[in-house]
Amino acid sequence: MTENNNFASDLAFLDDKREPMFATLQDWCAINSGSSNLDGLRTMHAALSEAFAVLDVEIETVASKPHPVVTAAGEKIEMAVGDMLRIVKRPQAPVRVLFSGHMDTVFAVDHPFQSGKLLDDDTLNAPGAADMKGGLLVMLYALQAVENSAMADQIGYEVLINADEEIGSHGSAHMLTQAAKRAQFACIYEPALADGTLAGARKGSGNFAAIIKGKSAHAGREHHLGRNALVAAAEFVAGIDKLSGGREGLTVNIARVDGGGPNNVVPDLAVVRFNVRVAEHDDADWLLERAGALITNINAHDGITAELTGGFTRPPKPMTPKLLAFFNALKAAGEDLGLAIDWKPTGGCCDGNNIAAAGIPVIDTLGVRGANIHSTQEYAKLDSLVERAKLSALLLLKIAAGDIPNPGAIETMETV
Repeated sequence: MTENNNFASDLAFLDDKREPMFATLQDWCAINSGSSNLDGLRTMHAALSEAFAVLDVEIETVASKPHPVVTAAGEKIEMAVGDMLRIVKRPQAPVRVLFSGHMDTVFAVDHPFQSGKLLDDDTLNAPGAADMKGGLLVMLYALQAVENSAMADQIGYEVLINADEEIGSHGSAHMLTQAAKRAQFACIYEPALADGTLAGARKGSGNFAAIIKGKSAHAGREHHLGRNALVAAAEFVAGIDKLSGGREGLTVNIARVDGGGPNNVVPDLAVVRFNVRVAEHDDADWLLERAGALITNINAHDGITAELTGGFTRPPKPMTPKLLAFFNALKAAGEDLGLAIDWKPTGGCCDGNNIAAAGIPVIDTLGVRGANIHSTQEYAKLDSLVERAKLSALLLLKIAAGDIPNPGAIETMETV
């Protein structure tokens, strides 16, 4: 720590918290909170409510909107998702921060990855350990350190923990946008890389399903009467795949094709699912125009109908002047802790994309150091629980004290 502040005693609150944080992380990872497991999400919601109550805050359960889904049968339905947890304290304080995280994981209740194990004294392999139950703990303990400091009255915060981030945040994005408009800047607790590198600029993302219908017929006796939906789908797949690279950084990933059946039946249905990543906002319009033209061409085939569903739900998050200022503020806080803070652009996306689109700077990888997320090899580095909690706490304290600029107030800096 440098000598120009007196925050060392505030951060000392966290010095002996590694073991209780580790114990809680094990408990939370043992709760299956896959995005579709509503019972598990309710259990996780209750555990988080109890844990965050230590902050003496207003706690509210907020219903999420249903998630639109296209089934393998080509039906458009709405799927219920878990409720959000909203926590508020001192909303009129001079420094106003949005904290965001998610309680859901990608591991369904029937997924084989349900329990954790130590790989070594500092590495926990467990579902959600890095993404992002470890991050939620970092957030909680950072706020506890703030509450135990003399600067607490200067810092107001709103915490939103949603239950559908891993499936696109369709049901919670509106709440994130509203909360962002009440804050000056935002902190999100997705994991950093194992070496501590953070995500800087992020690509935007869209998820789509093309529903293609034809006409079934006997493949031998009346093949000529059939209209093969899979053949039309193959044409669409070839066309949409060729759009990858059509704009710099734009990628199209064909993820799944549902349809078909017995060899002696002309298939009358196919559903093509794909994801698109874009670096710039205009790229989304470019993609939608060309995807629409492909759908129009498919619809021109005799006996074939095609419909494109879905859309872009994660706008690109560029490195704006305010975001760069925020990273530099974090870098300054890291230097006081002996941490080298670095960042780089990524094709991944998260709720940080949506919050940034609301107009405030957001750093969205303030959680634990870890790796191999979304796989059975996911791990979190346990020493980073306290390390990253201190980093967030010090960042807030230094901003509240005026030692580093409030990133929401910065207006002039060269965009990188």
